[in-house]
Amino acid sequence: MHVANLGDCEPFTTLDGSIIREVCGPAWTPARNQSLAEATVPAGTQTVAHYHVRSEELYFFTSGFGRLRVGSETRAVRPGDCAVIPPGVEHQLLADESGPLVLLCCCAPAYSDEDTVLTGAPPAPPEGPRPDAA
Repeated sequence: MHVANLGDCEPFTTLDGSIIREVCGPAWTPARNQSLAEATVPAGTQTVAHYHVRSEELYFFTSGFGRLRVGSETRAVRPGDCAVIPPGVEHQLLADESGPLVLLCCCAPAYSDEDTVLTGAPPAPPEGPRPDAA
């Protein structure tokens, strides 16, 4: 059995600019077909638009507010939201000024820089009120 603790994971920055702590993945655990990481997008910043050739991603938002663009659709995101990002579809995260946007990211197959294609598309436009503004 392999058990990792997020608090023991060293952060690093991925190609898209998000700060990652990988809690499970083939680079250092017995996992072979997927990876799980906590990603943080600092307040008022955005990731570089990109897509993954092979990996499907699940984003589960744990704190903060922002926007997620998948293809041509942009939505506000908040804690408790979960998004599915198919392989080959461009996507981008934007964190509100109010604080960092934090999420769990599951990739299958596992994340790799080699599977990441940066497209550098401009940031997603603002769309509607923040989800907590109701």
